[in-house]
Amino acid sequence: MNVCVIGAGYVGLVTSASLAYLGHRVVAVDADERKLAMLQEGTIPFFEPGLDELVRQGLEARTLEVSADLAAAVRRSEIVFIAVGTPSKPDGDPDMAQVIAAARAIGGALDGSGRRLIVNKSTVPVGSGNWVEMLVNQGLQAVQTVPARSARSEAPSFVVVSNPEFLREGSAIADTFYPDRIVVGAADDEAVETMKELYRPILTQSFNPPACAPRPQGFDGVPFVVTDLASAEMIKYSANAFLAMKISFANEIAGLCEKVGADIAQVARGIGLDRRIGASFLNAGVGWGGSCFGKDIKALRQVAHEYSCPTSLLEATIAVNDRQRMVVITKLQEELKIIKGRTVSLLGLSFKPDTDDLRDAPSLTIAAQLLKMGAEVKAYDPVAIDACARTHPELDIVYCRSLQEVAAGSDALVLVTEWEEFRHADWQAIGALMRRKVLIDGRNLLDKRALTGSGFIYRGVGK
Repeated sequence: MNVCVIGAGYVGLVTSASLAYLGHRVVAVDADERKLAMLQEGTIPFFEPGLDELVRQGLEARTLEVSADLAAAVRRSEIVFIAVGTPSKPDGDPDMAQVIAAARAIGGALDGSGRRLIVNKSTVPVGSGNWVEMLVNQGLQAVQTVPARSARSEAPSFVVVSNPEFLREGSAIADTFYPDRIVVGAADDEAVETMKELYRPILTQSFNPPACAPRPQGFDGVPFVVTDLASAEMIKYSANAFLAMKISFANEIAGLCEKVGADIAQVARGIGLDRRIGASFLNAGVGWGGSCFGKDIKALRQVAHEYSCPTSLLEATIAVNDRQRMVVITKLQEELKIIKGRTVSLLGLSFKPDTDDLRDAPSLTIAAQLLKMGAEVKAYDPVAIDACARTHPELDIVYCRSLQEVAAGSDALVLVTEWEEFRHADWQAIGALMRRKVLIDGRNLLDKRALTGSGFIYRGVGK
């Protein structure tokens, strides 16, 4: 199939490269000329394991191309994805400016050569399917030059569907090829069948797996969930809100575990074995971050406010997460007593491992608070150092290029991101470089017995 993907950001580029790998002819459209130049050379503008390889394969096979010409890409495509950003405004509403521009531009580019599917891949509020249809029609009307009556019979035909993404940064390629489900919201049976044909290789697992994402053993098919437009949009927001709520629940129970002498790791395992609950997202620590959870919960909360619907659980989920980021500060005060004048080093900056994404990263909140309290803050991250220095010049952080460098002369280490490098470090040697051997494990990643055996004062979360 001929596919246009508007937006070569995280979701758009993963979608483009993956569909091209499956044999579809894909044009990824973006207005950022610098980004397009990087992509033409096979270089992606952010870190995602395996994506650079997939992009290069698509470019070499000519199943993938990148372009700034939206109109030409739309006219040659049967399916047009909108995969632009919808960041949060200060009040929690999603900023839909890029969606508005894309939808109107699509309308202006449509011709009468065939019916198009316009697919909302961006995370958009409930009701956006009808709204995007209106915007596309506005784009059509803006370029309409013939009388309305004659134009109506020759008007370009299109239908809007919703196809939310459920990608996890760090494993986006695998999540695309081996998803838990594919959700399509549409009121048009023909559109549903077209989307099913687009995704058929994934639904039936009939493709050869890429080297960067081997097929999980026993994985042989994917549920195809068909809903109305509003339900598909609600599924995306509700899924992320529920996962964030599980993390906040684990963190709230972790606080109680510390008071009564229980171990959150043992408690989480015990309740996670219940099939009705499940073990995923019950990890206690410094809380969640990233581009999805906070943004989506706030957007869902805003929709609820519009309809005067109380959202007590959503409010509590956010409040617990905000509070959890300060837990490591409290532990540092308990161990160091005075923070002012101390050197505290952060292990990890990105909101999770295998990405350089710093959006809503707990490390930024922790660093800002430590600096406010008069500490010297050092930091090391395997991939996110340059991104942090570039995007957060207001933080007076000393950036280090190795675990040894960041540990040297430190009064305390705070593990913020659970990179595998930290799990396998030589902590005996690391401790020898420090002024004081205090380690706050904000992800409960490390072996307490091994650390204390190496002379560390070890503090986890919920232990």
